[in-house]
Amino acid sequence: MRYLRKVLAIVQKDVAVELRTKEILSSMFIFALQVIVIFSFAFEMRIANVRQVTPGVLWVTFIFTGTLGLNRSFAREKDRGCLEGLLLCPVDRSAIYFGKLLGNVIFMLIMEAIILPIFLVLFNVSLFQPALILIIVLGTLGYAGVGTLLSAMAAHTRAREVMLPILLFPIMVPAMIAAVKATGGIVDGQELSEIAHWVRLLVAFDVIFLAISFMTFDFVVEE
Repeated sequence: MRYLRKVLAIVQKDVAVELRTKEILSSMFIFALQVIVIFSFAFEMRIANVRQVTPGVLWVTFIFTGTLGLNRSFAREKDRGCLEGLLLCPVDRSAIYFGKLLGNVIFMLIMEAIILPIFLVLFNVSLFQPALILIIVLGTLGYAGVGTLLSAMAAHTRAREVMLPILLFPIMVPAMIAAVKATGGIVDGQELSEIAHWVRLLVAFDVIFLAISFMTFDFVVEE
């Protein structure tokens, strides 16, 4: 319980800072809206059935938008000199990782909840289905899990805005393929049992990389 309270304290700090500055959510929202509108007009002119490209567009939007938030996760702490203070706190370093992870997941899920109605309007596809929500949560957890670790690593480099996507995107290929395939199955009306193998791949990816991040975070944040 003491460990959990320390994790939640970090989450509360990040949420409080974001509520005051609105730095992450505002930039994520504007970028996501631009990406969706551009894809909507581009595909409407060239593709007869826009519904076919909806899963890919959805996850490309999630990935690119989430990268903005992940970039600021540790960069903001580094720029303001708070990262050293966090590392000097008498807590296990993994508590910092899980606190940052939960904060990133919260911000991404909020943005995804805003994005889904926009997709309904522009692509005429209803994405509010329990199976699809499960896939989005699993994909977001895996993306934020790996991204939080790599964000901590990139924060110590000069080209951190470029370094994070270069490191993150190749690692996320298996999870994104599974997420797009599973989303496509749901959009096409398939049952959850028919896409269970893709869901299992997402779960396996999340478990493996969360465990790796938990074990390596202490080494990553060392100067």
